[in-house]
Amino acid sequence: MSNRPGRMDGKVALITGGASGLGKATAELFAEQGARVMIADVDAPRGEAVAASLGADAGFVRLDVTEEAGWIAAIKATQARFGGLHVLVQSAGIAITAAVTETSLEDWRRVHAIDLDGVFLGCKHGVPAIATAIANPESGSASGAIVNISSIAGIIAGHNMAAYNSAKAGVRHLSKSVALHCARQGLAIRCNSVHPTFIDTPILDDVAGSMDRDQALAKLGRQVPMGRVGRPREVAYGILYLASDESSYTTGSELLIDGGIAAM
Repeated sequence: MSNRPGRMDGKVALITGGASGLGKATAELFAEQGARVMIADVDAPRGEAVAASLGADAGFVRLDVTEEAGWIAAIKATQARFGGLHVLVQSAGIAITAAVTETSLEDWRRVHAIDLDGVFLGCKHGVPAIATAIANPESGSASGAIVNISSIAGIIAGHNMAAYNSAKAGVRHLSKSVALHCARQGLAIRCNSVHPTFIDTPILDDVAGSMDRDQALAKLGRQVPMGRVGRPREVAYGILYLASDESSYTTGSELLIDGGIAAM
């Protein structure tokens, strides 16, 4: 067994959407790297199971990211359990495939409520919580980070992803605004966005529709220069970099993990 310190030693992380997909992969990697992790999700049975699998340094709190009161409660639960908050990873999200003329106002609002409004609320309440923690010399970390999971769809639009494109592009720009706010206030809090392409997670079920999942993965993979969809762990390592002190001079930026799509 290695005696090397973990890349997240001393840090407390709150991860939304942590019951599955990218959030789950990130929670597992963070725990391996020494973080104490609070998993937040609307899916309590799965979230509790993930937390239990990670041991005593992990917990679960139910959170609907569209509810401001829920955010306040989730952050308080994290502080009560682990003594503070240093890292916020916002991975909760949904996707709806539809062109602008086929998108109902209800679906438009639902996608934006979860994918963008939820990220706004996390930043609004996460920044002061992280600032409080890093101001305490005994908290375990002198700096903090917010990592918002956007999408390659927030940079490159698709004809049939109107609401998703809009929400994920909003996450990209919101992250920059939060980064500039923290820098202007002299806070040692960095904020960056991550932009994955197709990753083998449950959210692809929404994209696949009625198509067989294996066929859908193969079809999506043919759109990627590297010839395949990504794996959750491949994105989690990028999130780990932005959450750790290794990225101490990186803020207001976007990390593309897209198999080369943006290079086309």
